[in-house]
Amino acid sequence: MYSTPLQMPSFARSRARVTLSALAALLGTACGGTQGSDAAAAERPLAATAADAAAEFTDSVRLDGAGGDTVRPTSVAPAATGPVTTLPPNEYGRIPIVEYHLVVDADASYAVSRERFRAELDTMYARGYRPIGLGELLDKRIDLPAGTSPVLFVFDDASPSQFRYVDEGGQLVVDPSSALGIWLDFAKDKPEWRHRGAFCLLSGAEAGRSFFGNKGIEGQETAWRFRKLAHLDSLGFELCNHTLWHARLDKYDDAFVQEQIARGELAIDSAMPGYRVRGFALPLGMWPKNRPLAWAGSWTDAKTKRMTRYAYDAVFEVAGGPARSPHDPQFNPRSLPRIPLGKGMPLFPTLRTLEKEGAGGRYVSDGDPATVAGTKQ
Repeated sequence: MYSTPLQMPSFARSRARVTLSALAALLGTACGGTQGSDAAAAERPLAATAADAAAEFTDSVRLDGAGGDTVRPTSVAPAATGPVTTLPPNEYGRIPIVEYHLVVDADASYAVSRERFRAELDTMYARGYRPIGLGELLDKRIDLPAGTSPVLFVFDDASPSQFRYVDEGGQLVVDPSSALGIWLDFAKDKPEWRHRGAFCLLSGAEAGRSFFGNKGIEGQETAWRFRKLAHLDSLGFELCNHTLWHARLDKYDDAFVQEQIARGELAIDSAMPGYRVRGFALPLGMWPKNRPLAWAGSWTDAKTKRMTRYAYDAVFEVAGGPARSPHDPQFNPRSLPRIPLGKGMPLFPTLRTLEKEGAGGRYVSDGDPATVAGTKQ
């Protein structure tokens, strides 16, 4: 899930090589039925909105035409603090789990431009989507204003493009050009846009994918890594495991699989002692041969004899479209589908497919967390 082949530690390079083209084929196949072309999406009618300004804005957050990727609008997003859809409450509806990797200068495979990332925040905000946490999804604690809808943001691979520090006069501050910096700037005048989402972490990969950068890569010092995890937690974001160095788990035996996952868990605990990790993201979306090891297992360090156990409530797939509501009887947290975003993988067409009532439509809050509105599907 990188713009260049993943650089593994030297002991692992001969055992795990992931080509970008192979991953592109994988995601292309997985997303085929969910994210159609922009031309096809344009034929689907949008639901009426409560405010003409919001509708005008969201339609203006359009595309470059060919690839369907969102571009930065020239207009200013309306103050969408109230309901922005006329769809009735439907808390059995679908929830987009959006999946970001690199946030850089220009769109590429598994990368979005900074301009596009900001535009997609604009798009979701104007359409009435509001961020929720993984724990809120799992525990059925989705408490949103009436007429708004949940979206879960998930960031994979822990690259500096997602979270970078810069030194300003001896003080470390979030780089405003990183994904986190863009997010914080976007949210500063939108109190209802909470700091919620999950960062799925690598701790042992090279090329800067070790807790958002190390060894001076992109100016990131190794000593800053643990501080970054604590910073995310203090803001309200959640930490998620993505293995030690992104090994394709379907290629290895049970012992190796458990070591990869447990050592990722152990690294998070080293930074945040006692932190409860509730989610795990499958590298490349590939399940281990022994599928249950994706959500529970253990590994014993041969040197220290210390055993590390892991147990996750949620496992993220790499693709699959919008997820079912946790109120849906078919909701399966151990197989949560996501919407991967990058060049040729747009967000807007998927959002349009949700603008309908009933089965397959978007989750729309009734404003009362004590009741579940809608009809079971």
